[in-house]
Amino acid sequence: MSYTALYRKFRPKNFSEVVGQDHVVQTLKNQIKSGRIGHAYLLAGGRGTGKTSTAKILARAINCLNPQDGEPCNECEICKAMLDGSLTDVVEMDAASNNSVEDIRSIKEKVNFLPTLAKYRVYIIDEVHMLSTGAFNALLKTLEEPPEHVKFILATTEPQKLLATILSRCQRFDFKKISNENIIKRLKIVCEESQIQITDTALNLIATLSEGAARDALSILERCVQDGETNIDENKIKDLVGIPKFNYVHSIIKGITEKDIETSLKAIQDILDEGKDLENFLWEMIKHTKNILMYKVSKKNDIYNEEEIEQIGKLSEKVAKEELINIIYKLSELENKMKMTSQKTIIFETEVIKLCMKIEIPTQSIQPQKIYETPKVQTNTYTQPSPAQAQASAEKTEQKQMISQKEIKPVKLAPGQVIPGWQTVISNLKSQGKLMIYTNLIGTEAIEINDMTVAIRFNNGLNAFRKSVLEKPENMSVLTKEISVICGKPMQIKLEDAAGNGSASTAKTASIKTEIPKAQVQTTKEEPDSLEDLGIDINFIEEE
Repeated sequence: MSYTALYRKFRPKNFSEVVGQDHVVQTLKNQIKSGRIGHAYLLAGGRGTGKTSTAKILARAINCLNPQDGEPCNECEICKAMLDGSLTDVVEMDAASNNSVEDIRSIKEKVNFLPTLAKYRVYIIDEVHMLSTGAFNALLKTLEEPPEHVKFILATTEPQKLLATILSRCQRFDFKKISNENIIKRLKIVCEESQIQITDTALNLIATLSEGAARDALSILERCVQDGETNIDENKIKDLVGIPKFNYVHSIIKGITEKDIETSLKAIQDILDEGKDLENFLWEMIKHTKNILMYKVSKKNDIYNEEEIEQIGKLSEKVAKEELINIIYKLSELENKMKMTSQKTIIFETEVIKLCMKIEIPTQSIQPQKIYETPKVQTNTYTQPSPAQAQASAEKTEQKQMISQKEIKPVKLAPGQVIPGWQTVISNLKSQGKLMIYTNLIGTEAIEINDMTVAIRFNNGLNAFRKSVLEKPENMSVLTKEISVICGKPMQIKLEDAAGNGSASTAKTASIKTEIPKAQVQTTKEEPDSLEDLGIDINFIEEE
């Protein structure tokens, strides 16, 4: 006799055996008892939650010759034929491998034929979301108005991929993840009938690992008895599913939180000596850190035994939630790095050492590149920074901004007083790399006019070029922010010409020297010292 997998051997044969889906099976039973059977059903939910089993039970129940309280009897000729798969009136189709228009057309051609033995011809289409668009369109009309002797039962794990026109033609039932308690109850029944001895801790572990899927739970249980051993504990389950020993994972996370490099590296070496895959081990580290965090928050954990929970509890008391979250993020970043390199061990060990040392290795920041080699050069080249350089520069700039704001303390001034921290603001702009703003503010002073306005006074004169640069929205936003910080309240800015050159808009205009035909070049009048740091050759030209 051929071997039958546990999940097939113990597949539910009645609605009462379907685990954790009472809201679905009760409605279906009521429809069968009252004779109000729909023409199309959609069963949606995660893997292993009972969709296909419920579809098979429903197909038998509506065709059963002797139904009992909405349940199939499983004893009549029709039920037995369905159970052994010999009844041609019930057609099961896997849409993952039969998803073409021709497959659906073959159904359309046969729906008009009356069933041979059963009352209804039933089509069970599993993973229906895998049908092609053409196949869906071919199914629409038949699904909306099938012959009275035809019923459709569709099952899917991804109902969001179905066309709205398909959804509107079906009675939809959503299957929930099965609770650990219900999975454990089902596993106990299977173990009793299969004469399997299993500990309660092992049952809890299987239920947790199955993540709400009864089929997955039975598959894990089956792997545990493949060697002929019927005594199962949690250690055997961990070995079979590839969970590293608790001591390895816990010791390395403990080493990271306690900044103990030696302990962490020893745990890594033990893992390498056993031939474990580092990427899988890294994933276990992330999960273990998450479990410590969840235990710290909720004091609950179903994966570990009492001794392990005690160790987790001690560690969770010594480390803050924020640090555990940071470790999870850093390990996740390491996971991405390891996918992009062939030197996995080196990268893994280096990043673990960095976590233990609690340091950030600085990336070389972008060095300002002069646009012109000499004042007379008329062309320029610009090198696009790499994403890593750009990110490093942004982080450095943000850090400098935070430092600069700490250095500046809000001051209270009377109208007409000079703001004492203005020179610090100008220096900070230079350190932040905002050279265009910095050079145009050299020699200025800031004076509070009233409670809402600060004047930036240009003692050497405010020409049109300076005004155009500083009045750019992005530059004015920076200045407004800096002024508001130093004043301790939102302020507006006014540019003031103290040299008496008249309106800035009519005094002088600036032009950057580029490749201009000789006939169009006008004689220069002056070049401001404040732009020398930029390496830009500026000619100031009198307006006509």
